[in-house]
Amino acid sequence: MRNVINSSHDPYLNMAVEEYLLTILSQQDDCFMLWQNSPAIIIGRNQNAWEEINSEYVKQHDIAVVRRLTGGGAVYHDLGNVNFTFAVKDGGQGFDFARFARPIVRALAQLGITAEASGRNDILIDGRKFSGNSEYRQGRRLLHHGTLLFASDLGVLGQALQVKPQKIASKGIKSVRSRVTNIADYLPHPVSQTVFQAAVMEAVAAEFGAELRDYHLSLEDLAAINQLRADKYATWQWNYGQAPKFNLQRSARYSFGEIDVRLQIVGGHIQSCTIYGDFFSNADMSKLTAQLTGRAYERQALAAAIADLDLGRYFPDLSPQAFLQLLID
Repeated sequence: MRNVINSSHDPYLNMAVEEYLLTILSQQDDCFMLWQNSPAIIIGRNQNAWEEINSEYVKQHDIAVVRRLTGGGAVYHDLGNVNFTFAVKDGGQGFDFARFARPIVRALAQLGITAEASGRNDILIDGRKFSGNSEYRQGRRLLHHGTLLFASDLGVLGQALQVKPQKIASKGIKSVRSRVTNIADYLPHPVSQTVFQAAVMEAVAAEFGAELRDYHLSLEDLAAINQLRADKYATWQWNYGQAPKFNLQRSARYSFGEIDVRLQIVGGHIQSCTIYGDFFSNADMSKLTAQLTGRAYERQALAAAIADLDLGRYFPDLSPQAFLQLLID
């Protein structure tokens, strides 16, 4: 089994690395990889990004939002979290999360911690989740990956994944929030992240009866991975535009009255827009909604849409910044 060495902390690149393992490298040998991301929210393949994140907090703290290949719920990554990935031959039978949970449970036992696989795809310590897992099958190959909260900032996790109250009707798969914990809090004696990772690799080799052979990505590998990053994982279309069709209601009250905006989003773009409220206006609201219709539901695109409008004709004393905040922030 190849032990793929990946020192990148770029979440967009690391999602591309995983796909490359599945589609290219694992065609020759099964692959295993430990890796880490700088602060990022990784959303499931079938999720609506806007339903999963606190967009204002994410923007203020420069947290990346990246869609992955696999299904399941949103997770938070930082450098206190270690991710593990398997890309292996597969018989094409249903999901088998327990198969890949066993080496993790085994590694923690070696470090003096009792853990257990629970439910569909979680691994727990003392009833608290520290690992969420998901899978994606392509032909006769399977990608399985999971998080390992070792010493993650749980305060940031709670804020970044705390969606602000707004009315969204969507068919996207929504995350189920669980009580989470860090592995480091349960260690009988402190160990470094390096020692922890070594224990995981040792347990993987023992569990699968395979020697882990270090594999360093070649220049050819990296060129293909970087191309995949640029064409897919770093694009707005993949991370936000792939969201399922959904309806969104956002409202706020100002000194001049309430504005209530209703949007239908399809393919990440505004298909229809209606604005209600008890304010007084001297302009035809349909001209404003026409400016927004067809635009990507993304701040820069919406800012461009209203750049040449005199919003004061539509709403008394409302700045473009305040209107954008109502629409998307």
